[in-house]
Amino acid sequence: MAMKKTFVLIVLFVLPLVVYLFFASGVTHFGKLPVLSGPVDELSRFDPEQQLAGRITILGIPGSQVSHNKGQVFNLNQKIYKPFYEFRDFQVVMLVPEGTQPQVAEVLKELSGFTDTRNWRFVYGSSDDIRVFFEGLNTDLSLDQTGGTPYVFIIDKDRMLRGRTQDEDEGTKFGFDATSVADLNNKMKDDVKIILAEYRLALKKNRAERQ
Repeated sequence: MAMKKTFVLIVLFVLPLVVYLFFASGVTHFGKLPVLSGPVDELSRFDPEQQLAGRITILGIPGSQVSHNKGQVFNLNQKIYKPFYEFRDFQVVMLVPEGTQPQVAEVLKELSGFTDTRNWRFVYGSSDDIRVFFEGLNTDLSLDQTGGTPYVFIIDKDRMLRGRTQDEDEGTKFGFDATSVADLNNKMKDDVKIILAEYRLALKKNRAERQ
């Protein structure tokens, strides 16, 4: 009987403490998402009304075959956009070539059937300008023959590219493969959580210092 009481006490008091310490150490270790490059160019050359500064941006460059690659958009919508779109200053920006407006309209129409698309942004530019912008990210990736890439990127409020320096599969991880639900769900979602927590903690610290 005494052993049973001891076991119950351990479960009620000791185990929660161990769990707390585990997660606390995790927050400390993963408290800040590494900066990989930047600042990246602003969007003013494409659209003066759109901007990266002051916003947490998920950036994609799907190329000229937007309709063909809409599966990537839907993956990103389900795994990243929907869990986070209500956070302040969060947006998803797709940088697409001029002339793809009908394809984008089709994709947005499908998305709006099951998603609040208020923080989806499709920004248009010339293929050359999009390539220059992409090269300014300074990644180890490249654009395909359509002028696009399946990878999407995390850009912080200071226009810095965030990612992983010690990814178990890739080493330095500049972007996340939108064709892979596993990459979005198991890696990118965690990293977006980290950067959102980073800004929340900074905001709380600033408020505390002003009081």
